[in-house]
Amino acid sequence: MTRTADLLAIAERTFVKNYRQQPIVLARGAGAELWDVDGRRYLDMTAGIAVCCLGHAHPELTRRLAEQLGRLTHVSNLYWNDQQILAAEALTSRSFADRVFFCNSGAEANEAAVKLVRRWQQVVANQPARTTMVATHGSFHGRSVATVSLTGQPKYREGFGPLFGPVEFVPFADLAATRAALSQPTACAFIVEPIQAEGGIIVPPPGYLAGLREICDATGTLLVFDEVQTGVGRTGRWWGHEHDGVTPDVMTLAKGLGGGVPVGAVCATERAAAGLAAQVGGAVPHASTFGGNPLATAAANAVLEIIERDGLLSHVTETGAYLGAQLAGLVRSAPGAALEARGRGLLRGLRVAAGAAAVVARARELGVLLSLAGADVVRFAPSYVATRAHVDEAVATLAKVLAEGVANPT
Repeated sequence: MTRTADLLAIAERTFVKNYRQQPIVLARGAGAELWDVDGRRYLDMTAGIAVCCLGHAHPELTRRLAEQLGRLTHVSNLYWNDQQILAAEALTSRSFADRVFFCNSGAEANEAAVKLVRRWQQVVANQPARTTMVATHGSFHGRSVATVSLTGQPKYREGFGPLFGPVEFVPFADLAATRAALSQPTACAFIVEPIQAEGGIIVPPPGYLAGLREICDATGTLLVFDEVQTGVGRTGRWWGHEHDGVTPDVMTLAKGLGGGVPVGAVCATERAAAGLAAQVGGAVPHASTFGGNPLATAAANAVLEIIERDGLLSHVTETGAYLGAQLAGLVRSAPGAALEARGRGLLRGLRVAAGAAAVVARARELGVLLSLAGADVVRFAPSYVATRAHVDEAVATLAKVLAEGVANPT
């Protein structure tokens, strides 16, 4: 029996059976490669679901985290720490934002954003009737009760009612429907991903995000961009919304921000940030015990500095364009199996005719790790250190899988 089999037997009897992990046990990584406990090598084209933006075991990130562990790991938000202050400055200096709140995950960031916009309407704008959140069909904003309520995919909401509300859903990229929803007197805010990631790597048409900005300004509602998956350079710019030349009131971050260390953030304008500002004599309106701890924010500081210093935004743009071209080539060479190439930067997807889950499973058997985005899209979200050679290996493997005619999930 292999070590993998031994460990999977332990997992089978100890874990809550909520996940559907693929049957490998990973033990170490370097750059864009991973190895399992039995020593088998995999090309990682998912990077922890768009998290490990610097790849695995990045030497400088590893060194700085080790140094931080030797200095200070946690003190809580009863006090300041140097790394969180520097991380807030790093984010505001690279974005539209004036203020930052740190948390631990994307779901927590979106949950905090919901509290911010609700309280902004009720306390700052003195509009207590404005409580309705508007989101899009096909969206994904997290798995807490509030964020799953905002997620426009019914499969994630089933069995958890009654859910947070009121929430109204409109079609993604439909400005007319959005205007109608936000024009209602109870509308509070609109939350949207600049690219729908879990919904299938859906890039909106030009002008959509700018149209949202105009609608929110006209209706007195707040605009929240969920940049958990598109932020921190994933699309070739710091933030996904920069491609459209527009800024939100609030932006949520996580995933790549810590390069593998859990950290989330809510970034807001001075005006919007008043929604979470404490009032004299009142309770602290929102808090996080672990949010902004020295280790997590040291990771964020290192990630932001390394991306900038090493010119990784340009690399993401160039390598992402190459990946997009290779996926488009698959559509041309295998039109019955590969239907559409989608995405921007190093957030890419290939819509397949059938069996996307089986395609991902077979690619894993051949040594390439991919993931799903929706029911029929194979997702590529590799680290920013991935090369053209890595892209060639992954696409060649995917072409082989498609040629085999795999169609049934395993």
